[in-house]
Amino acid sequence: MIHKIILTLGIYKNREEFYQTGLIALWQAAERYDQERGPFSSFAYSYIKGHLQTEMTKTNKYDEHYVAVDDESWDIIPDSACRLPFEWADLDCEGLTEKEKKWLVYTVIHGLSVKEIATLEKVSQSAVKLWRSGARNKLKGRNLVSHMHN
Repeated sequence: MIHKIILTLGIYKNREEFYQTGLIALWQAAERYDQERGPFSSFAYSYIKGHLQTEMTKTNKYDEHYVAVDDESWDIIPDSACRLPFEWADLDCEGLTEKEKKWLVYTVIHGLSVKEIATLEKVSQSAVKLWRSGARNKLKGRNLVSHMHN
């Protein structure tokens, strides 16, 4: 039954893991089965299928966010520690609050999103958006880099 559900759902990667998930779901179905709800096979089928679909969703979300890189691929990935065309001390941050400076560093230097900054700083996304708004307003029309070293 578990193999049939795996085939029906079109699962082709990590079949052994999904089979184990199916076995656990079968065991849970046996624990929760109530004879008044109908035949066990129908209950177990639905229970297992539901658990496998939930596991598929988790796996797909994980796969969308994380990529496994093999040893050969590391050679073609550009070095993210490249040198910037200016030094951090050259940035004109006068008048910015510490939080606005944090937003600037996280965004410009590290390339982080509002959500990532909020998570890192343990604040709401709205707070980070306020930092961004304040920094942008203060930096408008300014030459961000007072002088560049060539």
